[in-house]
Amino acid sequence: MDKDRIGGAAKQVKGSVKEAVGKLTGDTATQAEGAAEKAAGKTQSTVGNVKDKARDALK
Repeated sequence: MDKDRIGGAAKQVKGSVKEAVGKLTGDTATQAEGAAEKAAGKTQSTVGNVKDKARDALK
């Protein structure tokens, strides 16, 4: 498993928590930061997945 997949999953969780806190407190800036962090984590996780598939294809 590529480290980007692990880091991406962590960012997604952190972003989800931040987004939920923003919704609960009514803080739209925190909510938007959480959504952006979640999207960045999803992208990073996808990059890691592509790396894993490329590595497997070369075996």
